[in-house]
Amino acid sequence: MAGETDLKTLLASMTPELLASIYVFATLAPGIAQPEGVKPVMLFREREGTTLIVTEEEANAAGLTASFRCRMLTLNIHSSLEAVGFLAAITTRLAAADMGVNPVSAFYHDHLFVPADRAEEALELLRQLARDSAS
Repeated sequence: MAGETDLKTLLASMTPELLASIYVFATLAPGIAQPEGVKPVMLFREREGTTLIVTEEEANAAGLTASFRCRMLTLNIHSSLEAVGFLAAITTRLAAADMGVNPVSAFYHDHLFVPADRAEEALELLRQLARDSAS
């Protein structure tokens, strides 16, 4: 189960899915425990603190200070963690539309966190990229 590595196949076969929830990025200082009831979709530890990507609702309920209201796009193709150029092609397409993105690669799929107010636009840009790549 290594996943796909061919760039053309990855781009042409990805099926981007826009999740309904609004997510935010929050951080906890070193040594601060994760609040009860918070179930991050992603957690990453850095020297400066722990980053959590959580629903806006969970962040508010836990009293977390958060930033970057975003929506999550899941690229429904099992991409290899060793694939070359997949996220570069995607982020380049979004950058051409002047759209920031925070990508996260997991074992099976890549996920993109895009500005909440531009999520539908990002979805269409990725669908168009898939169509262009299938030609």
